[in-house]
Amino acid sequence: MKLMKKLTVLAALGMAGILPLAAHAQETIKIGLVAPFSGPFADYGKQMEGGIKAYMKQHGDKVAGKKIEIIMKDTTGPVPEVAKRLAQELVVRDKVDFLAGFGLTPEALAVAPIAEQAKKPMIIMNAATSVITTKSNYIARVSMTLPQISAPMATWALKTGMKRVVTLVADYGPGIDAETAFKTNFVGGGGQIVESIRVPLKNPEFSPFIQRIKDAKPEAVFIFVPAGEQSIAFMKGYRERGLAEAGIKVIATGDLTDDHVLPAMGDAVLGVITSFHYSAAHNSPENKAFLKSFAEANPQGGRPNFMAVAAYDGMHAIYEVSKKLNGKIDGDKAMAVLKGMKINSPRGPLTIDPATRDAVQTVYIRRVEKVNGEPYNIEFDKFVDVKDPGK
Repeated sequence: MKLMKKLTVLAALGMAGILPLAAHAQETIKIGLVAPFSGPFADYGKQMEGGIKAYMKQHGDKVAGKKIEIIMKDTTGPVPEVAKRLAQELVVRDKVDFLAGFGLTPEALAVAPIAEQAKKPMIIMNAATSVITTKSNYIARVSMTLPQISAPMATWALKTGMKRVVTLVADYGPGIDAETAFKTNFVGGGGQIVESIRVPLKNPEFSPFIQRIKDAKPEAVFIFVPAGEQSIAFMKGYRERGLAEAGIKVIATGDLTDDHVLPAMGDAVLGVITSFHYSAAHNSPENKAFLKSFAEANPQGGRPNFMAVAAYDGMHAIYEVSKKLNGKIDGDKAMAVLKGMKINSPRGPLTIDPATRDAVQTVYIRRVEKVNGEPYNIEFDKFVDVKDPGK
């Protein structure tokens, strides 16, 4: 059953596996992974699962003398009531030590009260609305926020002389955050937002919106849409309706040129400029080790993206907490360990801000270029130690 699917990494127990259940529980650290594994956002969960496998491939399935067990729960998409019910089951029935995952903001917001009431550390591996970490004292985020990556893009656009921009964002928390942060920085620096367009989160038809952009005749369009099908659909419309020929540049958050789908997007994305915290082309020993481990642990997984990296780093955080607490997970003690934690991530240096429990990290400006015939997001500028400006 999809909702009950488990990725269990428990070694075979002695005596034909016959041990009392209580003893079995004491020898296990359980992590409830709540994410979409089916539906239009299925790649979110699969990327997280892939990142977790990569971390455990490198670091083993045991920490502080206990086995790590991942219990996967499929939300099927941005369905808050399903996420809430699944988290309740994980806490009450499965007695997990950590809640983790959360590909989409509605999932994370629905589960926050459960984490607060149960005092369960909740590790956000993607959901990017700024407000999420304020909804429970037991939430820490190892991914990013949309304001964190959108504000630097506005600063960079102004630096390169852009003055007139249209914004187009998905009409939900992260999109509104992205629009607000970009607009605040861009207008504050002397730029003009010609038009602000919001599109439905589910199954938007981009053609009429792209025509509006063309008619407005801006120098550029700033985009945030969820990674995957929508980024492909937008770039297809951009190409077909002649925006490039009209001289309208695309600047965006890195979701638009998501590493996982970039190879399928074709030459239409070459030259697109994005701001983001991770690229598969990032040149560091940590990233090379991550890419190698991901490929070995996920032979059919394709290219890992930012969600895989956040899940990988989320597991690092969970392992560190488990080591510091000697395998005895207590919510308040776990949060004390998480606050201020520093991680040498495949993306670059990452710190969990002790005040906000959000990621502090480098935001890179990247251009899509071909490397050995394959498109990659190539970093050429950066903003270091960026905090979430939404707080």
